[in-house]
Amino acid sequence: MKFAYRFSNLLGAVYRQGNLNFSKDGNAVISPVGNRVSVFDLKNNTSETLPLSTTKNITCVGLSPDGNLAVVVDEDGAALLVSLVTRAILHHFHFHKPVSSIRFSPDGRKFVVTKENVALMYHAPGKQREFNAFVLDKSYYGPYDETTCIDWTDDSKCFVVGSKDMSTWVFGAERWANLIYYSLGGHKDIIVGCFFEKDSLDLYTVSQDGTLCVWESDTELDGLVLKKSRDKPKLPRQGEEEEDDDDEEEKMEGEEGEVIRGKAKTPKEKEKSKNVRYKHIRKHFFNKEGDFNNLTAAAYHKQTHILVTGFASGIFHLHELPEFNLIHSLSIADQRISSVALNCTGDWIGFGCSGMGQLLVWEWQSESYVFKQQGHFNNMASLAYSPDGQYIVTGGDDGKVKVWNSNSGLCFVTFTEHTSSITNVTFTSSGFVIVSASLDGTVRAFDLHRYRNFRTFTSPRPAQFSSLAVDVSGDLVSAGAQDSFEIFLWSMQTGRLLEVLAGHEGPVSCLCFSPVQSILASASWDRTIRLWDMMDSWQVKETLPLSSDGLSVAYRPDGQELAVATLNGEVSFWNPHTATQSGSVAGRHDLATGRKETDKITAKQSAKGKSFTSLCYSADGESILAGGQSKFVCIYNVKEQMLMKKFEISCNLSFDAMEEFLDRRKMTEFGSLALVDEGAGDGDGVNISLPGVRRGDMSSRHFKPEIRVSSLRFAPTGRSWAATTTEGLLVYSLDGSLIFDPYDLDLDVTPASIHKQLRLQQWTSAIVLAFRLNEKALKQEVLEAVPHEQIAVVCGSLPDIYVEKLLDFVAACLEKSGHLQFYMTWAQSLLMLHGQKLKNRSGAILPTLQALQKSIQRHYDSLSKLCDFNMYNIRYAEALSKQRGMKRAAEEEEEEEGEDEELSDQMSEASLEGADMIL
Repeated sequence: MKFAYRFSNLLGAVYRQGNLNFSKDGNAVISPVGNRVSVFDLKNNTSETLPLSTTKNITCVGLSPDGNLAVVVDEDGAALLVSLVTRAILHHFHFHKPVSSIRFSPDGRKFVVTKENVALMYHAPGKQREFNAFVLDKSYYGPYDETTCIDWTDDSKCFVVGSKDMSTWVFGAERWANLIYYSLGGHKDIIVGCFFEKDSLDLYTVSQDGTLCVWESDTELDGLVLKKSRDKPKLPRQGEEEEDDDDEEEKMEGEEGEVIRGKAKTPKEKEKSKNVRYKHIRKHFFNKEGDFNNLTAAAYHKQTHILVTGFASGIFHLHELPEFNLIHSLSIADQRISSVALNCTGDWIGFGCSGMGQLLVWEWQSESYVFKQQGHFNNMASLAYSPDGQYIVTGGDDGKVKVWNSNSGLCFVTFTEHTSSITNVTFTSSGFVIVSASLDGTVRAFDLHRYRNFRTFTSPRPAQFSSLAVDVSGDLVSAGAQDSFEIFLWSMQTGRLLEVLAGHEGPVSCLCFSPVQSILASASWDRTIRLWDMMDSWQVKETLPLSSDGLSVAYRPDGQELAVATLNGEVSFWNPHTATQSGSVAGRHDLATGRKETDKITAKQSAKGKSFTSLCYSADGESILAGGQSKFVCIYNVKEQMLMKKFEISCNLSFDAMEEFLDRRKMTEFGSLALVDEGAGDGDGVNISLPGVRRGDMSSRHFKPEIRVSSLRFAPTGRSWAATTTEGLLVYSLDGSLIFDPYDLDLDVTPASIHKQLRLQQWTSAIVLAFRLNEKALKQEVLEAVPHEQIAVVCGSLPDIYVEKLLDFVAACLEKSGHLQFYMTWAQSLLMLHGQKLKNRSGAILPTLQALQKSIQRHYDSLSKLCDFNMYNIRYAEALSKQRGMKRAAEEEEEEEGEDEELSDQMSEASLEGADMIL
């Protein structure tokens, strides 16, 4: 089994704090999530978390105009220069103080960083290799308090900085003769946003009390005069006469011909060199109706003149400037809006709410959501994979059950029926029913076809359910209570309570059904594991004695082994048939937990109280995954009973219990500074958090959540595993696409030889050579060069060893390619011609088949909706044409009847005339 698992994605958290950015094309949102950065593709409806992390939570992200570079800064001022093309870290830098905002100039040559009361302008890193990517150009001083926001003019000549001292400062990015700096007042609160008008020096400033000021400049951008350094006057040489000042004309400085010294300036020259001045034109107020609340975020789109403002109450306004016409006003949440961003066209508005962990993208013209995601409000407690690995379900302390698509990384349904914390979630074997247990005393079953809660299981006396298991058939649902020490059994079909299993003398911490027999294993704090036989009147079959309290129990996929995690940090392995222990692993040292800031003991001593709380076998059953009250997840080999690899799930120092040693700079003669609650002003003493509190003291003004792993699961394919942590839902996978892994490589296997085979139309040998070289672009080129009528012939003549490789590649291409029929033909031919051989190796190629099935299912879902839509449209058009045909036929009949009547009238008139003639 390979252990090269790498961080793949972060689910369950979409936004924490900081500023949102749209990509250059406007189709993706770049959002800071804790100490990581996630990119949400709004067009393809997928999410990706970059494989990088800072040491603390990210506060601001600056994006270059070409969209290739990003500068990411955390709470301490540590910055990373990141390439968004290669997803790699290019440079590390430290600003040494917290940074409030960062902004690149529109031409991409400079960027400005605001920290404390200073604005620092740096040269933007170029494409050349540089020793130092961050070169300071100038420091701009002016504001007395912290700076908050930045904006640039369209030609990158000037920038404006807002401050907490209620002033706004306009600075020249170069040495302008008529603009060094300009300070603007007019506000009574903190400046939240300042924006230049398009191709102008005119300004809009927005403050926290809901006031907008409009400023007009008396100078255009073309009127800025460049200031050149004066040449020192040369001393006359010996033998030369000094030239008379009256006969010599002074040198002209600047492109405009301004005279700096010597002759007097003409009125025209004076006009050109006068300083830039601003005039306060208008003042507008957002809170006219009296619903006064703080304005917390603002963004302005220069092309469409749209100003978006977000408020602390969750309301946002759209105004058209400079007339200040209200276009739209809507409440999107009951929490403060932390960040607002507009995409390049101005159609989509991104909102981030840090209180709810919510990210919304709103299209204001059609008044509809483009994107709406929210993570769990509190910690995640449990997760489970669906049998096909396509979905992941999570339960949180906020009482919500969320279902995530493992391909896109997005949540597509949330169930909110529970009224208290979720303790456990699981899928049934069919994959379409989710069962969840909660502390509210109910176990609920949810249908993924109709998205509804169709069963609610309760106990005769109210009980808090802490564990859950569903048998292989999906008909038996069991839940363990933590207050009455009983296990309850229900029927999924009828919803009736079948049996109450009593016998444990402590809370039931974990339940697990055998995958091959109808036997239930239950772990309890009474230091026993009980095996209950479901076929034989639900009697206790065996009782396994433990050395300490049982915390977690897991069956091996073949049902021949049982793993148990206990409170003393050990993982023991048992044979469930003979009730004998086959081995154990002491994992206390592997947890290597950190020391909390308020701990009175060292990390080494506190590790003695740590243990694993979640266990999961790998798909092949050879290794076991274990996690608990630590930042480490361990993989153990069961047979050798040794540690194979440790994964550090987070390096975020914003969490507690991360560092092994305390920082001596925080230690005083009275103890740690962390014990001092900065918000408490009475000074009566320090309230130490209660023993056993794992998530920080919520009553203090400042608390840090403790890092821990609450649940672990391997994907059914074995290619990835997921963990619910304080940070969110982390997914680690075996990503082989980034590694050059040639197969059976010789000197003659080159791109040139592959292209030669293609020219000779030797399709099979070209494919074999391409797969030996194993470069993705080359494999795709060769495959798509094969004529579709030759696919079956090529598949038939392919060596067996390349069939599996080709099928794997087709599965990967099918997911993203637009050539659906072409790749489906490849898949069908491979499966039809080599079906029996593949079936014999079904265990080894299961991940490939799962990936292929996932890709086909995804396309089937999207195309079936489109086909249904087209079918209904065609039926409607057909019915409409029939209706019109019937109407036209009726009109023709009426016309024919009218003609017949005219003809009969003519005939009667003619007969009357004939009769008259006869008479």
